[in-house]
Amino acid sequence: MPQLTALDAQFLHFETATNPANIAGLAILDRDVNRAELQALLQQRLPYVPAMRRKLAPVPLGLDHPYWTQEDDLDLDYHVREIGLPPPGDERQLADQVSRLHARRLDRGRPLWEIYLIHGLSGGRMGLYTKIHHAAVDGVGGADVLAALLDLTPEPAPPPEGEPEHDPPPPGPVGMLVRGLTRLAGNPAHAVRFAAQAIPHLDEIPVISWLPGAATVSSLARRLAGSGRVPDLPVLPAPRTPFSGPLSAHRRFAFVSLPLEEIKRVRKAFGVTVNDVVMAVCAGGLRRWLAAHGGVPHQPLVAGVPFSLRAVGEEGPGNQVAIMTAPLAVHLADPVERLYHVRHAMHRIKDRFSLSPARWLREFSESMPAALMGLASRSAFDLVGQAAPPINLIVSNVPGPQFPLYVCGARLLSHYPVSVITDVSGGVNITAFSYDGSLDIGVVTDREMVPDAWELAGDLREALDELREAEAGSPR
Repeated sequence: MPQLTALDAQFLHFETATNPANIAGLAILDRDVNRAELQALLQQRLPYVPAMRRKLAPVPLGLDHPYWTQEDDLDLDYHVREIGLPPPGDERQLADQVSRLHARRLDRGRPLWEIYLIHGLSGGRMGLYTKIHHAAVDGVGGADVLAALLDLTPEPAPPPEGEPEHDPPPPGPVGMLVRGLTRLAGNPAHAVRFAAQAIPHLDEIPVISWLPGAATVSSLARRLAGSGRVPDLPVLPAPRTPFSGPLSAHRRFAFVSLPLEEIKRVRKAFGVTVNDVVMAVCAGGLRRWLAAHGGVPHQPLVAGVPFSLRAVGEEGPGNQVAIMTAPLAVHLADPVERLYHVRHAMHRIKDRFSLSPARWLREFSESMPAALMGLASRSAFDLVGQAAPPINLIVSNVPGPQFPLYVCGARLLSHYPVSVITDVSGGVNITAFSYDGSLDIGVVTDREMVPDAWELAGDLREALDELREAEAGSPR
């Protein structure tokens, strides 16, 4: 029977009116799609997408993490909605509508997803906004959900072969309580194991890694355990910025597409990776924005960079994700220096985590009693968000297919991620998705901190132009 992991449950606990935990995507289609067409496609394929057929089954007294229970009679009239843009139906109007939709929390009494057909986009195009709760899927799982609705040709693929799998029902209230009490009895031992296992990794954990001696203690513990030498991580106290601190309930969203070929030319010219270029573009864009809004700090920003703990080809429900912190050298004026600073930092971090995967977030979540997790998580979240946010923003780069895809016969022109911002992670999220020759970037901000997300999106374009100019002048 599927039960939320402790990490899945964390995404429920930190959610408030100002911190909705929705992850989403905005697809731009080359033509309008009929709502009935989309519902018919979903009716055919959703039996094979477990994450979209599940709703929460809480445990009595909150004694354990909730279970998932299967919803066999999905109300597609509720989950699939349509709205229209007023003329002229431009990109800013589309983004404003997505901003409003993304700030709304999902109904926890239903399967945790919604799809909006947004008609009236200029040029005969249509927007398709899909959101799902982070407790149900991580970034990889969200991509799998999207893939289930897409086709490789304008003609929809035939229904999958074989019968769909059905989740066994969760235990009844008494069974839930018995399992919860059993887990509660085992928590002290789990907490002791976590504490022992965490000592070699103190320098990976935000906030704790800043404490004097944390790196020394970690290094000594690794040597005593015979782990050998691993690359040290940079100490990264996050500077205060205009987008640090508690969020409002309102969001701003903007998007930009960058030619993947331009990014690859910069990569080749300077001997770096595509991800290095993406991170450097973010650093350059943020430097431009900060210079116009209060000044550039004299030290790097700290970006939270999510990455998957799944093995290649591994599937499964829930969140299997960790986060590493990486410096963004906004303090460096030269774009090439920023690029090489990013390359050096990212290589150190990747070398470290290839030897020692950062599983502390999942292990820490598992060590906490479920009955106390909600209150403890929310209190810690509020305290860290107000006193010492460990990061300034989230930056993520997700590789995608380099060939066209289709929804109900309509071609997918672009797909922009629409991700999460929180009090702890800061009021900016920049997530990129490479698709069919473009790097499609979605920028989510807090309306009070960064009122015009389009300005920041434009700064990212300017940052790539800077690197292109440097690439054109570099020796061949």
